[in-house]
Amino acid sequence: MSGPKGPGTLPTKGSGMSFTDKAKAKAQEMSGLAKERIGDATDNERLRAQGASEQRMARDRQKQAGRDVKNAFEK
Repeated sequence: MSGPKGPGTLPTKGSGMSFTDKAKAKAQEMSGLAKERIGDATDNERLRAQGASEQRMARDRQKQAGRDVKNAFEK
C-alpha cells in the first residue's frame, strides 16, 4: 500500500499525518520526556529544558497537522 507520502506510508484517518509521521512525532515526544526526567534526576536544568522543548515541538507538529486537515476541508 502507498500513502500520500510514498510507498510504505499508510494514510491515517482524520489526522493528515501518515503512520510514519505519527511514529516519529511520538518517538520525539518520548525522547523529550526521557531527557526531561534525566535532567530532573541529575539536577541538569539544560537537559530538562531541552527535553521539555522536544515534547512541545512534537505535540505542536501533531496539532498543526490536524489544523491543516481541518483547513483543507473548510475551503
